[in-house]
Amino acid sequence: MGCFIRFDYTNQTKKRMEDQSDDSTSLDDKTPKVTGIGGIFFFSDSPKETKDWYAKNLGFDVNQWGSVSFDYRDVDKPEEIIPLQWSPFKKGDEYFAPSKKDFMINYRVQNIEGLVDKLKENGVTVLDEIAVYDYGKFVHIMDAEGNKIELWEP
Repeated sequence: MGCFIRFDYTNQTKKRMEDQSDDSTSLDDKTPKVTGIGGIFFFSDSPKETKDWYAKNLGFDVNQWGSVSFDYRDVDKPEEIIPLQWSPFKKGDEYFAPSKKDFMINYRVQNIEGLVDKLKENGVTVLDEIAVYDYGKFVHIMDAEGNKIELWEP
């Protein structure tokens, strides 16, 4: 049994644009927060076969890093292409540790340093220091349910 939620993106986008028309600083907002989903990662008994199945049956295009990238655009910056990564990991992969869950979500954020400060003030477990790569900044936290979360600022 599946669940389908329909969103009226046209009206939401129109409302956002109307709300922002009076606020010239909205595009310069640097509030520490999540701005979207950057990736969905989950355990698989056989990641290669899982990727092959999704490629054959659902048309997923597995890239050179072994993941699938779904690209979309930011309504506030339509010139910007944003990737959403999808990738199965071998069951038990340490990348998900210390979480015992079978999945991990990567959230796209803005002002990762400010967000980490806010999380620490709120008593959230921050698992590592912010790591900087040519494709963005990353840090990992634990939520209240024991899920490891990856935060990514492009």
